[in-house]
Amino acid sequence: MNRQTTTTYSRRLSKLRGLIEQRKLDALLVTSLPNVHYLTGFSGSAGVLLVGLRRSFFFSDPRYDLQAHEEVEDSKVEIVRGDALAAAAKQATRSRCSRLGFEADTISFLTYRRLRELLPSKGRVATSGLVESLRLEKDAEEIERIRQAVELASRAFSETLPMIRPGIRELDVAAEIEYRMRLMGGERPAFETIVASGPRTALPHAHAGNRLLRSNECILMDLGVILNGYASDMTRTVFLGNAPRKAAKIYGAVLEAQLAAEEVVRAGIECSRVDAAARQVLARHGYDSYFTHSTGHGLGREVHEMPRVAAKQQTPLPERAVITVEPGVYIPGYGGVRIEDVVVVRKQGAEVLTPTSKQLTVL
Repeated sequence: MNRQTTTTYSRRLSKLRGLIEQRKLDALLVTSLPNVHYLTGFSGSAGVLLVGLRRSFFFSDPRYDLQAHEEVEDSKVEIVRGDALAAAAKQATRSRCSRLGFEADTISFLTYRRLRELLPSKGRVATSGLVESLRLEKDAEEIERIRQAVELASRAFSETLPMIRPGIRELDVAAEIEYRMRLMGGERPAFETIVASGPRTALPHAHAGNRLLRSNECILMDLGVILNGYASDMTRTVFLGNAPRKAAKIYGAVLEAQLAAEEVVRAGIECSRVDAAARQVLARHGYDSYFTHSTGHGLGREVHEMPRVAAKQQTPLPERAVITVEPGVYIPGYGGVRIEDVVVVRKQGAEVLTPTSKQLTVL
């Protein structure tokens, strides 16, 4: 098993304790599984973490006894029969936590209602984005894991292209991509693989369907894989047979916008300026009204993380953040084009991790 070092988790917990102390909390109850994974190394599907100023406790059920003891770093493992949340709340009470923070952004209503039953109102403190703010800047090992995931998905995509031909279904292409990602060692797709063809490419998040591929149409493929706990994300639009003149023009505009946005990326620049760089190019070509989503998002343990690369997002990009850059044009009734890379934010600019060619490809 590929595991990050104990000092990695110790450092993360230490940074989180600094944030807990800044907010005058006694402890933080971490219920978001990606955050639990980030702070402990636990990769299972059920667990709660209580992080105090000096100690942290991980609670799970007997299904994960062996796994938790093997994976969890720098937190005391407590296996409980019954409600892990209740056990965490009991530990907080035992530790005399008068102000216990909880993750308001990700907690469900049912879990919140349970917290209300377990803890007095004056002791519960809603927090937002504490662990996520730490996850924003990646360390060298995280970047390497993302790079490996990106490269695996790129290879799967490249190996799938030769089998694409008229008459097969979008679903067949999606299945082939996901099969190859698994065959190469991927844990699972990072999200449901998008394959859309012809007019359906105007749907930014189309589900692969039974539509048969046809000659002289475009095919939009958006794919990602989880490898060693980290995600990749890539979109390419290719043409089966000839590329119609209008579609080729759209492709050229989107590629120019995508390169312009990547050119702007560097540590310290506001997210909105990256978004604006893409939109200004598309506006010049008359396509800005057909760009209906943000230019990108953070990437890491989850496929969508902080920061959001969008208009009005004035958050500066920190060094070593990993983001996507993915402008698109979607014309209802005709079709669409999206091109997406994963990049690392560096002081000197963007380090593009995605190796797949962005030149117009005709199959």
